[in-house]
Amino acid sequence: MNAQVKIDQLLQRLTPILNREQLVMCQLDETQLRTLLQECLCIFREREGICALLPKDVAERESLPEDGSYRQITLQYTGGLQVPGIAATIVRELADAGIQANVVSARCHEHLLVSEHDAKQAMQVLYGISNRLQYS
Repeated sequence: MNAQVKIDQLLQRLTPILNREQLVMCQLDETQLRTLLQECLCIFREREGICALLPKDVAERESLPEDGSYRQITLQYTGGLQVPGIAATIVRELADAGIQANVVSARCHEHLLVSEHDAKQAMQVLYGISNRLQYS
């Protein structure tokens, strides 16, 4: 079975789940990271500093400068993390719709971060992918 057939089969069973919580990306120093680690959804050490994905209410409570407001979409499909190209296929569909998405691949799921104002349209695109493949 070739990779595209595997991707199509997984995408037919794609179930995206939109998290209701608004998220923000903030730059933290080491002290802030130690204090807020339990509330961080994701952290990444970049050359410019520590980037943390936090609930918007936490950033506001701590008076942290934030970079936009995001929503997390969790992608659920069985056994998809080992299929090369699945995230690229999804991100391409979103890009074609004018939606920028950041992908976070974790142990059990892949997660998309899309801007707050694009979240509903992103969900429509994701359901559209699955529907199109199921009925084609």
